[in-house]
Amino acid sequence: MFLQRGSRMLRRQLQASRAMGKMAVARGAAGGLAGHAPRWFTESRRLCAVKPVLLADIGEGIVECEVIQWFVEPGARVEEFSPLCEVQSDKASVEITSRFTGTVKKLYYEAGDMAKVGKPFVDIDIAGEAAAEPSTGGGEKEAAATTTPTPVLETPAQHASAGAPGAPSSSSGGGGSGEAKSRPKGKMATLATPAVRHLSKELKVDIAEIDGSGRDGRVLKEDLYKFVKSRESAGSGPQPATRDDGAAAQQQQTETRVALTQTQQQMFKAMTRSLAIPHFLYADELDLSNLVGLRARLNRVLAEQSSAGLGLSSDEASQQPPPTKLSYLPFIIKAVSMALYQFPLLNARVEVDAAGGRPSLVMRSQHNIGVAMDTPQGLVVPVVKNVGALSIVAIAGELGRLQRLAAAGRLSPGDMSGGTITVSNIGNIGGTYLSPVVVEREVAILGIGRMRAVPAFDAADRVVRKHVCNFSWSADHRVVDGATMARAAEVVRRVVEEPDVMVMHLR
Repeated sequence: MFLQRGSRMLRRQLQASRAMGKMAVARGAAGGLAGHAPRWFTESRRLCAVKPVLLADIGEGIVECEVIQWFVEPGARVEEFSPLCEVQSDKASVEITSRFTGTVKKLYYEAGDMAKVGKPFVDIDIAGEAAAEPSTGGGEKEAAATTTPTPVLETPAQHASAGAPGAPSSSSGGGGSGEAKSRPKGKMATLATPAVRHLSKELKVDIAEIDGSGRDGRVLKEDLYKFVKSRESAGSGPQPATRDDGAAAQQQQTETRVALTQTQQQMFKAMTRSLAIPHFLYADELDLSNLVGLRARLNRVLAEQSSAGLGLSSDEASQQPPPTKLSYLPFIIKAVSMALYQFPLLNARVEVDAAGGRPSLVMRSQHNIGVAMDTPQGLVVPVVKNVGALSIVAIAGELGRLQRLAAAGRLSPGDMSGGTITVSNIGNIGGTYLSPVVVEREVAILGIGRMRAVPAFDAADRVVRKHVCNFSWSADHRVVDGATMARAAEVVRRVVEEPDVMVMHLR
């Protein structure tokens, strides 16, 4: 009952408001309210007059399109089905038309932006049609003052037609043909098909700079080729100097050909042949804390007894001076030699029969370990011969001799040949990890990284200071598998981490 009474009251109020509107219109026609637009009882109709136009789905599963050009701008009046803009997808360009008649209020995108399908791309005020109707009766001055001409942006079809009503007149007398040829840039992009636009990107040409010769000013492929040809001919001519000769010479790229040194030529040839070997990398982290302590104790002994030639026989002492200080490298070289006794495959070389082309392994008895050295002349790899028969002190003395000769550039061919495996110590320069290249006529190489102090837990879960170092092995994967390399690396790790084991294997 209460709902029926409420609905009857609302109908009566609505009828009363309509009656008041008719009376206002009648009075305006009689001249009492001449020149005034009828006032509505509520303004809700005008608030809802702006209609957003959604970008319709153009098919093929496309979710966004590039806005190529706009045919309208804010403030322009459009009719239903009149073109608003042109969008381009991956497949074709499509012209979007208006669904309403009214005035353009807002453009959501600029030319070149990507418009989302199903989202608004332009707002149209459909109430502008009612406001644009001419008022009847008197008040021409007031109507003329409140009514301003709406700017209209011509579409290509309107631009091609002559004598269109409401078209802006040219500022010069014969400017009609000139305006027909020129098109505004920026928001009004140049007309072109997707194939032509793709070609313009390949040729690196701004399509907005080209005057098209096709229908409605569309740019054709011939126009692109003509533009590129004219640009190249113009660029080959004399160019005006924009900077002084000194600044131009300062920024000019110069190239100087420098011949390789003899050492670099040998390295170029050797590494070119080495990289034909299929490599694989195996890395491990070692704790050198015990080795650090042993080395410190031995260096104190060498400092006290350097004149006696500790560790060298009388024949060795007569050939070279004894070392006064040990580095970590002699211990590592000796550990590698001890591992080669258990894994002789790593001391072999691959040889291919010249007649039949069948590969074979050549096993070698002596451990001739090459050591990569950085010299002023470049990278050299002298060889410490027969490491298995040498002590730690003897290895250190031989390394000292080879280093002095390498620094002076006086290494003999005998010092550089006969290597069976190589050790490269990059840690003294600063590298932590490396991927060494296997030397030709060898099957394995060891790269030593920089030793660093790190906190670690001991067996009692106490934080202690440890010295760790990374060992990186590279091997010829044609004959060495990963398991063999891992087992050999484990032997080296145990010997280096427990250097006292070397005492049991002295020869």
